[in-house]
Amino acid sequence: MGTSLKSAVESPGPAGEDAEESGVIREAALRIRTARTRGELGTLLAHEVQQYSLFDLQIIGGRLNNEIDVLPSPYREAIRPYFHKQLFGRHHELLALHHRSAFGRMNTPLADPGTFQKFCDMLTVGCFSWDDASERNPYFRNPKNRLFYYLMAAFSMFVLDEPGHPMGMPFPGGFKVEQRGRDYYCLIRDKEKELVYSICNFCPAKQAEET
Repeated sequence: MGTSLKSAVESPGPAGEDAEESGVIREAALRIRTARTRGELGTLLAHEVQQYSLFDLQIIGGRLNNEIDVLPSPYREAIRPYFHKQLFGRHHELLALHHRSAFGRMNTPLADPGTFQKFCDMLTVGCFSWDDASERNPYFRNPKNRLFYYLMAAFSMFVLDEPGHPMGMPFPGGFKVEQRGRDYYCLIRDKEKELVYSICNFCPAKQAEET
């Protein structure tokens, strides 16, 4: 058993949090980390997201809309479709590929298996690190629903080899995720290093230079 896998199995769950929820997320991380090819990971991710009910997806969508609604206009209107694509557009794409058995033909190895393993190591901590202190809706305070966010990011970054945030997604200041040839660039790529649970730390996009 590898060192990172051993630490993931033996490390305790987040202090004070429900042990059952922590165990569910840890087990999901252990399942997907066995993937060695893009197709294997796609299949494993599809199996994980199929565990989410329609009610679960409605709750995730409700929280997403709440988070968007508090953003200032016109940024709120500009970014809304990108947030929906990041979660529900990818969800639809993942399941569509799975139903067409497309993952069986994706035999190329993961582009960066080391980063993928670090991503899996982060999942349990990440799902319990979000600040929900002001959240009044108990259904929104659910680490399993946060896991959905990470599963969609894994699909984008490690199966599709695309950024975790959709191409063209605007950020405050007028910056966007850009594609130049076969490479992707993002100005905030290296600005999230202090947040160990940020998907930017695992994104295949390259750091864009400020101009």
